Amino acid sequence: METSVRDTKKYNLWIWILSIAIPLAVAALFSVKIPGVQRLGFLPPIYASINALTAILLVVGVYQIRKGNRKLHEQLMKIAIGCSVMFLMLYMAYHITSDSTAYGGEGMLKYVYYFILLTHILLSIIVIPFVLITYVRAIAGQYYKHRKIARITYPLWLYVAVSGVVVYLMISPYY
Repeated sequence: METSVRDTKKYNLWIWILSIAIPLAVAALFSVKIPGVQRLGFLPPIYASINALTAILLVVGVYQIRKGNRKLHEQLMKIAIGCSVMFLMLYMAYHITSDSTAYGGEGMLKYVYYFILLTHILLSIIVIPFVLITYVRAIAGQYYKHRKIARITYPLWLYVAVSGVVVYLMISPYY
């Protein structure tokens, strides 16, 4: 799907709107609880698995583009974006029905957990516009610009996906 430069500018407006709205909505959810709705405590292992799948898709997608398989790369990246959207929806559903779980580890492990959690949260906010801009440049056929930003997007997005799994594994005993 080729996109004109004018259409790309329209996408850029939506990229910035989403890049601001998504983190604000997620932050607001921590103060919102839907009364009378059953706690969705079964969701964390599901959305952690989606993060793991996203990481796998990213690695395989990069491997495929390096092999010159552009079509498969495109499909894998679209699925990875879909997984990230699904993760976000499930994460939000969990947090509007459940209180946050406190980490119960002690000593150095506690500092490791909070470092990984903090970097995961910060980079998950930062990566939103990178993923969207990278995608728009690809669908616009701006492959040079796409590759240039993808070199930044890929490690950020991969870190967010993998660190999400690590955070889950570290906190899961305390659910």
